[in-house]
Order: sequence, then C-alpha cells, then structure tokens
Amino acid sequence: MAAVARFSRKAIASAVATNQLRRAFSTEASKTIAPSPDRVKWDYRGQRKIIPLGQWLPKIAVDAYVAPNVVLSGQVNVCDGASVWAGSVLRGDLNKITVGFCSNVQERCVLHAAWSSPTGLPAETSIDRFVTIGAYSLLRSCTIEPECIIGQHSILMEGSLVETHSILEAGSVVPPGRRIPSGELWAGNPARFVRTLTHEETLEIPKLAVAINDLSKEHFSEFLPYSTVYLEVEKFKKSLGITV
Repeated sequence: MAAVARFSRKAIASAVATNQLRRAFSTEASKTIAPSPDRVKWDYRGQRKIIPLGQWLPKIAVDAYVAPNVVLSGQVNVCDGASVWAGSVLRGDLNKITVGFCSNVQERCVLHAAWSSPTGLPAETSIDRFVTIGAYSLLRSCTIEPECIIGQHSILMEGSLVETHSILEAGSVVPPGRRIPSGELWAGNPARFVRTLTHEETLEIPKLAVAINDLSKEHFSEFLPYSTVYLEVEKFKKSLGITV
C-alpha cells in the first residue's frame, strides 16, 4: 500500500508540473511580438511595367491595352487600338520599338532592337497596323508591314522584312536580311516559300487583328489602374443611403 501511495503522489506531482508548463507556454504564446524597427518593408505589389531609360519614356495610347505584367522599357510606342498581352517584354534600350494601330503582341513575346542592322535597313523594330504577332515570338530589328500574321514561336532576326498581306507559319525562323514578299505564305527554319495566299486569306488577316482588338477591350475594362472595386463601394453606399 505504501508503494501505491508513493506512486500516486509522484503521478499527481508530475501532472501538476505539466499543467504549470502548459500555462506558461500559453501565456508566452499569447503575448504580441512587436516587429523590429530595423525590419525592411518590402513592396510586393509586382514588377514595374513602365521603365524609363534616360530621356526615353515608353508611350502607351489611351485606348491601347497593355497587360499588368508586361515590361516596356525605353523607346517603346504602343499606338491606338494596339494590345500587348501577358508576359511580353518590349526592350527599347538600343533602338525604337513601335506597335502600330490595331496590332497585337501576344503572350510571352520578346521584342528588342540592335544598334544597327548589318543589311543597312533600319535597325528599329517596326510593327505596322493590323499585324498579329503569335505567342512566344522573338523579334529583333525587323520590319513588319501592314496586315500580316506572324505565327507562334517565330523568330525574326536583324534586318528581316515581312511585306504586307503575308503569313509566317508557327515556328518559322527568318534569317538576318531575309525578305518575305507580299501575299505569300512562308514556313520552316530557315523560312522558305510555301505558296501564294488566296484573295480570301488576305481578307481574313485584318479581321483577326480586329477580333483580338475587340477581345482586348474586355480585358482593358477589368484591369483599370485602380481596379473596379470602387464601383461596388459606390453601389453599396447608395443602398445604405450614404451620400458622402
């Protein structure tokens, strides 16, 4: 009996000690930890979209759509009705980059330009009106005339020229100084002539650019600089009769 009594006293003592430790830990956990005054306040709002370089500041037309995670730096001009889609980078640090009226640069494209072109042609990257640039394409110091389609994953090198009413198939590579004549379909690596486009096909080229422009307007309304939350706030205030 004495052994049982000693065992019960030890069990009670250990239980009391455990409860005391639990209370102590819970008290410490309930204390608020004051942040250190030396803590760095990081800004996690996202990457910079507009990057000025020296005297050059990217220009975006009022009705042009540029996705929130696009990077425009230096001598970049996005004209009326144009659209630059998510993840694209337009780097105009060495020369000009122009995206013409109602043209579109789709997702993950990279556009930049060299100091000069080895062919003597303009070294700037120029995209004229009603041009569609497919996703994941790379354009460097090339010229694309009005109403053309550049397929996805295409590469256009320095001094290359795509004349009006032309189509470049997906995955094509246009070497430096190569010219794609008007009204033709080219494909391959390096790009080669496939066939002449029909009249109906040339009429469809600007229609595609207009359709993407219409789609960009829906995205534009969702990505206003300060979002559309204020519209819901105003509606809620009106329902409560708040005039301020």
